[in-house]
Amino acid sequence: MAEYYLWIKSLHLIAVISWMGGLLYLPRLFAYHADVAFGSETDKIFQTMERRLLRIIMNPAMIATYILGLMLASIYGMKSLGAWFHIKFTLVILLSIIHGLLAKWRKNFVIGNNKHSSKFYRIINEVPAILMIIIVILVIVKPLD
Repeated sequence: MAEYYLWIKSLHLIAVISWMGGLLYLPRLFAYHADVAFGSETDKIFQTMERRLLRIIMNPAMIATYILGLMLASIYGMKSLGAWFHIKFTLVILLSIIHGLLAKWRKNFVIGNNKHSSKFYRIINEVPAILMIIIVILVIVKPLD
């Protein structure tokens, strides 16, 4: 599998970029959606956009990120990966939890049970960006090695 390392790494990066795009965009959609009346035409449009973003882009990208990332880790050998990797992986799990929360909140919009303000979603929108910055620094700089 090592001979395909660069291909796996490239596909992993594409999957991560796609997943992050969704993690950054979906809360922004929610921020706008929170100010729309339930059952309106605009509400239906937001629901369609959010459902498609989550199901067609974010879910497959997250799955691909994990599969390809674990393939890369297995090429390196888990024991040879430094502390940077374990912290990074913990942060990726946090991104996955955020992904799950976004999916839950999308369902709340579908049933007309959104409990959060647009301000809440604007704040939540910053969390994946901050995690992404830390993850990129850990991967590129490897400050703990």
